[in-house]
Amino acid sequence: MVRLLKPLQYYQHKYGTWMWGLNKLYLLMEKQHNRGQEGAGLACVKFNAAAGEEYMFRERAVGTNAISEIFNAVHVNYSSMTQEQMQDASFAEQNLPFAGELYVGHLRYSTTGKSGLDYIHPFLRRNNYRAKNLAICGNFNLTNVDEVFARITAEGQHPRRYADTYIILEQIGHRLDREVERLYDECRAEGLHGVELTKKIEEQIDLCNVLQTSSPLWDGGYVICGITGSGDSFAVRDPWGIRTAFYYMDDEVMVLASERPVIQTSLNVPVEEIHELQAGEAIIMNRAGRMRLVRINQQRHLYPCSFERIYFSRGSDKDIYRERKHLGENLTHAILHSIDYDIEHTVFSFIPNTAEVAFYGMLEGLNDYLNRLKAQRIEALGHKPSHEELEDILSMRVRSEKVAIKDIKLRTFIAEGNTRNDLAAHVYDITYGSLTPHIDNLVIIDDSIVRGTTLRQSIIGILDRLHPRKIVIVSSSPQVRYPDYYGIDMSEMKQFIAFRAAIALLREQGREDIITSAYQRCKAQEHLPKEQMQNHVRNIYEPFSDEQISEKIAQLLTPASTHADVEIVYQTLSGLREACPYHTGDWYFSGNYPTPGGLKLLNKSFIDYIENE
Repeated sequence: MVRLLKPLQYYQHKYGTWMWGLNKLYLLMEKQHNRGQEGAGLACVKFNAAAGEEYMFRERAVGTNAISEIFNAVHVNYSSMTQEQMQDASFAEQNLPFAGELYVGHLRYSTTGKSGLDYIHPFLRRNNYRAKNLAICGNFNLTNVDEVFARITAEGQHPRRYADTYIILEQIGHRLDREVERLYDECRAEGLHGVELTKKIEEQIDLCNVLQTSSPLWDGGYVICGITGSGDSFAVRDPWGIRTAFYYMDDEVMVLASERPVIQTSLNVPVEEIHELQAGEAIIMNRAGRMRLVRINQQRHLYPCSFERIYFSRGSDKDIYRERKHLGENLTHAILHSIDYDIEHTVFSFIPNTAEVAFYGMLEGLNDYLNRLKAQRIEALGHKPSHEELEDILSMRVRSEKVAIKDIKLRTFIAEGNTRNDLAAHVYDITYGSLTPHIDNLVIIDDSIVRGTTLRQSIIGILDRLHPRKIVIVSSSPQVRYPDYYGIDMSEMKQFIAFRAAIALLREQGREDIITSAYQRCKAQEHLPKEQMQNHVRNIYEPFSDEQISEKIAQLLTPASTHADVEIVYQTLSGLREACPYHTGDWYFSGNYPTPGGLKLLNKSFIDYIENE
């Protein structure tokens, strides 16, 4: 969200363009492209449009180039303008679309539900009164869509689609209508009418009332932004703090985004001036530019999403960068154990690029170990070591190489079946000669191993061509054992290699009764209120240690043609909590869901897995 706090003429005079706000929105969206490649959209409100002129604008597009497409579409409107006209802020304000004071932009990454242009944010709800026009966008998944849908349809509303975004749009829109109507009655009682009455409503509208009557029923993780046609705006965060939002404000602009460093970079402001929107809180700004921070819902036990820290957010945030390095460093002992402490004959690298920061932390941990080892060996030499002896010890190094490179991207026109599988095996290429065949171990760190598909189809096979003695795949996150329902793309039990490994172990050991019992317990609570449900899927994992499951995962993911020994090492849950102490949302690893709705959907997912297997 970008809210300009000065007239457009101010930005033309100071920055040389009235499009300063629009340009900042473009930069913010490009800097957050990592959050969604499926589509993009933007909306704009023009405050001073005359009656009969459009004051609310929107552009949306699908595909990886959607950001460029929507901003190109905006600029097409200006292609016939002269240079003088484009430098005239007053002319732009009166004549050009998207020449407004309030903008929202969104990048789509669908984790559940349907795709296509109809599902690209922002969503619009139109009305003949400016104050009743609403555009919303957000980063969210609701886990109780059925309950919200039942509530609002019982009140007589008719959402256009059975999807959480449409339902939220109608719910907020309905409460916005009621707020406007409440003010209408008050203003009429004061004797106001016509334009004077409408102006008074727009000045007094209170989005706090709208949000406090809309959001208490929502179960899930969310940051939702909204703008009205009359120029009011809000952003509200879930009371568990699952999803994130940061904001900055000075006398020129208020900016809100999902990640902190994009605001730092786009506006060139210090990190100390950027603030996090708190759980259950909303930032609300009225048409006049007055900002309020309001408690909308009582803050619950906090579960900020740890996957944001491990993988989803950009690693350029100062705290996330430090945490990811810590995650890598935490794995030092397990890695050394897996290579029998043979650093001399081991090469270290990373896949994919998002694991690079954890890789640096791993190197620091290994170098710390190596320095201690050097000190011990020097001390063991006595008081007068020879130059050759010292040189032999001091020359010990951690060998890091760029071993793997992502080389191609699969195209949808490639045939399915064997042709596609053969191509998938070559998504990565290797740096030949980067290790000594049949002598060196190869350690590769990844940020997470969720499904393991790419490991099996491509990475392990291509790494084996270097003929390492042993391949160790290291995950900087713990084993992903449970689905996510709050905005990360992990929603089905069968997707998780850790779950498949535990099921395989139970069957190999003739302990199918544990699977049957877990299913029966889940089935028995299927129709209970979600608040009374328990996590019986835990029983699938309880008979085994983390190491036993990791060993089985390695067996399942290693192609039969692989010559090297393959071992998989995961971060421990305690290691994650030590590295990311303030982001305790680890339900995908621990099964500790922050809301009852998450547990309800886990129950359903396990039942579906058993019944459809």
